Amino acid sequence: MKGYQTYSARKPVLTINPGDTVETNTLYSDWFAGKDAPWPGEAGPIYVRGAEPGDTLTVKILKIRPNAPVGRSGTSLSYGSITATETTAMLNDPIPIKKFIWAVAEDGRSATLDLPASRLKRVRVDLDPMLGRLATAPPEDQAIPGGVPSTFGGNMDTPEAREGTTVYLPVYHPGACFYWGDCHALQGDGEISGMGIETSADVAFEFGLVKDQKIAWPRLENGEFIMVAGSARPLIDAFRIAHVEMVRWLESEFGFDRWEALELFSQVGRAGIANVVDPNYTVIAKFPKKYLPRK
Repeated sequence: MKGYQTYSARKPVLTINPGDTVETNTLYSDWFAGKDAPWPGEAGPIYVRGAEPGDTLTVKILKIRPNAPVGRSGTSLSYGSITATETTAMLNDPIPIKKFIWAVAEDGRSATLDLPASRLKRVRVDLDPMLGRLATAPPEDQAIPGGVPSTFGGNMDTPEAREGTTVYLPVYHPGACFYWGDCHALQGDGEISGMGIETSADVAFEFGLVKDQKIAWPRLENGEFIMVAGSARPLIDAFRIAHVEMVRWLESEFGFDRWEALELFSQVGRAGIANVVDPNYTVIAKFPKKYLPRK
């Protein structure tokens, strides 16, 4: 498959029906091994028959299995949440460029990194694979860079986009034009260095369609929470977007009074910082499903 560096409505690589399951992969590049190679981009798009503007595409993540022996992370001069950038200039020298190449176990369940300059000379971590980029084509004739998260999804970089999670994305074009990519074998909240353990993976999705349900921002759901992803700068705006949209969701779909929803959410809600790296930061508002009314 060809990788793309932007999200837009373009010729699909596959056409499917709602209810179909697709087994595929994210794209690989020698960049993951630390070599001087280009970023592979996002795969797609997949055209879903019957999807029309104003609908909601549902994508259940059935599988994310890292399929490369290495994963790349590191630091850069102006990328990451705790380094100076052009818009957050500092008088101190920029942090150094570092590459960290993690050795991924053959079963894809753990990874090891040598730390020669530290007291702890080697570390092993359990992996929790996620997909940083899940998107539909953005509104109108836009071609938005792959690193941007927004209303259509995009580079949200949330660890919640793991196996078992269903992602809800707004449809702006016939067929929805679904893109996927950017596997992180592991990533902490905020993605503070600017990278997770970047690698490629075998993935599987189950697609669905909610007709005539227009959502303003991406939603996610797992066994424990319903969630909303809000993306903006500054971080407080991303927080506000996610939490306002959650209150509206509780009101419109679950029968809550707006102010009673706000009160309950204020006491039982959770929030995750997905990324403070990208052109827009992303916050995940989480509401426990055990407090939803029974259907």
